[in-house]
Amino acid sequence: MKQLEIAHLDKAFDQQVLFKDASFMFNQGKIYGLLGRNGSGKSTLFNMIVRNLPHDHGTIAVDADDGRGLITDYADTSVGMVYTQPHLPAFMTGLEFVNYFMSINRTRLEQAHSSVQATDFFEMAGLSQADANKLLRDYSEGMRNKLQIVVSLMLRPPVLLLDEPLTTVDVVAAHEMQQLIVAMKAESVVIFSTHIMQLAQAICDAVVLLHNQQLTELSGLDIHSQAFEDAVIARLSDEVRADG
Repeated sequence: MKQLEIAHLDKAFDQQVLFKDASFMFNQGKIYGLLGRNGSGKSTLFNMIVRNLPHDHGTIAVDADDGRGLITDYADTSVGMVYTQPHLPAFMTGLEFVNYFMSINRTRLEQAHSSVQATDFFEMAGLSQADANKLLRDYSEGMRNKLQIVVSLMLRPPVLLLDEPLTTVDVVAAHEMQQLIVAMKAESVVIFSTHIMQLAQAICDAVVLLHNQQLTELSGLDIHSQAFEDAVIARLSDEVRADG
């Protein structure tokens, strides 16, 4: 089973402590919703997992189900991340970007799929042939976000991090993307960061709160119930009172 282990994690910026001895085990087979107040450290956690940021103390380990168990020196390819703002080269057409992406990830794509064509990416993203030939700078933010999500999903990484990826897509596209993300939990550890409670309830199997510098699963309640929503709000409101 693929796993992501956060153990005794500390992270601070000057006097702002975001994580203090935080621990949690994320497992393949669930979509985890990561909820917290603005500035609580959701994006910081993701950037530490992909090693864009160092952590101060503790360990971050990945089990890619390759026989090595939980290791801290995991390959960069073990973690995929979808950013809030799409990171795509504006000077390329959609097709040029996909062909470039396929060329540099040929081995990984062949391992994940028996065969894959450039047209598969655009079909999954709900984009047309005309869209494929447009410059990415002429895509709407929602179109760029859909393509970003699809290229990440196609690689099927052991750990998939989604940092509020559906905030710029329309309601139909969001539904389509949700279905693709849900399908990924059978193969990957999936963590979905969002500040929208209803989205977490719609797509996630479990909710982890980033609260008082800790990672805590809110369990014992039906995730789709009003009682669950009330419990999340009460817990996160306690943090405001504790901070004064």
